[in-house]
Amino acid sequence: MSETDGKEPRALAIPPGALNDPDAGEILRAWIASNGLEIAFLKVWDEPDNWGIFLADLARQAARVYAQEGKISEAESLARIRRALNGEWDRPADAPTRGH
Repeated sequence: MSETDGKEPRALAIPPGALNDPDAGEILRAWIASNGLEIAFLKVWDEPDNWGIFLADLARQAARVYAQEGKISEAESLARIRRALNGEWDRPADAPTRGH
């Protein structure tokens, strides 16, 4: 994590690819606060299916990070993420309270 100008403590830096693309825009912010998930997002797609693609891409990128650390393979990381997602989907730990 990186520090910003003080307006957003512990905010992540903007990825280089987004900085270099004049058409790029932020669509999601997610924070762990008060032992829960706090999100803000923009509805950028007309069809909800695109959120599924987005979430799958996010899971793959997270799995790559674990693989790059060398402790677990990308395939195993992705399988564990999928298992946890399916479990949370079937039995949510808590109901969403805020966001959007």
